[in-house]
Amino acid sequence: MERRAFLVGAGSLALAQLTSSCSNGNRAALKVRLLRDSIPAQLVGEFRRGLQQSATVKFDPAKQIDELFKNLKAWKQQAEKKDAQSQLPLPFIGSKTPAIADLVTLGDYWLETAIAQQLIQPLKIDDLTGWQQLPPRWQEIVRRNNQGQVTKSGSIWGAPYRWGTTVIAYNREKFKELGWTPKDWSDLWRPELRDRISLLDQPREVIGLALKKLGASYNTTNLQQVPNLKKELLALHQQVKFYSSSHYLQPLVLGDTYVAVGWSTDILPLRTTYREIEAVVPVSGTALWADIWVQPASVTTESNLEETGNRQALMNQWIDYCWQSKPAREISLFTNATSPILTSSTPTDLPKDLRENPLRLPAPSVLAKSEFLRPLPKSALEQYESLWKEVRLSKADSASS
Repeated sequence: MERRAFLVGAGSLALAQLTSSCSNGNRAALKVRLLRDSIPAQLVGEFRRGLQQSATVKFDPAKQIDELFKNLKAWKQQAEKKDAQSQLPLPFIGSKTPAIADLVTLGDYWLETAIAQQLIQPLKIDDLTGWQQLPPRWQEIVRRNNQGQVTKSGSIWGAPYRWGTTVIAYNREKFKELGWTPKDWSDLWRPELRDRISLLDQPREVIGLALKKLGASYNTTNLQQVPNLKKELLALHQQVKFYSSSHYLQPLVLGDTYVAVGWSTDILPLRTTYREIEAVVPVSGTALWADIWVQPASVTTESNLEETGNRQALMNQWIDYCWQSKPAREISLFTNATSPILTSSTPTDLPKDLRENPLRLPAPSVLAKSEFLRPLPKSALEQYESLWKEVRLSKADSASS
């Protein structure tokens, strides 16, 4: 899956302007390569002002998650080269490949590949004072073995700092004519929506929502043991006008479809521009995703131990800062995702804009039934791919993907 690999941020935050111009070699330095619009601009300034040590803190935004993943691969290849030219530091901004960052944004679904390819290294969790405040399911999703599989005995490979969901978006005006509004995955099968739905071109997401409708898990490893799954998917396929992971909202805005299934980070800003678009988190539970701070495996070890310690301390301070109450609220209010820290807050402790927005913070009962898409065994993935192809080829498919 390439969750949000194609996304381009709204550009509301000019994070490139947050880069410090100070180049004092005696200062500790922290370089962060992050997904654009995933951190409010004001947080970086507040973090800098709160540092007790003299430090250079640089933030370099990327438009897409896959761009950040490619950076990790390029940095590993650079580190593996032994010739003198490869040892020269790359400029942080202004070249095709930025200089190696100390921390990088990565999506949880990319963790398996990043770990298996040795692109990242475990975090030193003992140095992170905020770890214990992180709710258990966000701790679990980053605890992996060396193959990237989720395990209770694994190392900590990342620090989740925001999360979102897969939701049902719909055109309020179209449904006013129908006399009802969607509430759960089962509504996608209603006859009024024949040829009126746009879906993500993602087997784990689409097969997963059908599994959820049948009371099963997104992470089911043996699809053959789920009665009527193929029948349900074939029926859903008849409802679909359009499959796409990058353009699934355009048909909804244009009125060509009544419903779109997609990621909350796409749909939250869309509702601001198009007032007729509404959205709901399905009551039977949905897929979760998280943006995570990871440490590249190719971060070089400084010969100066003091510099190494200072940089590590800055990394830990930034991660812990994102988990503090005030920054967590600002991430949740000013980006299109929510801090995991707020999921353990009582409603009265939350700002009204969060407390009364189920897209940003679903009801506890819904969240309890929702799941991260965990890595599956190869045999299970082959079942998903086989069933996906079979369903998609079940009729002459004019829908674009």
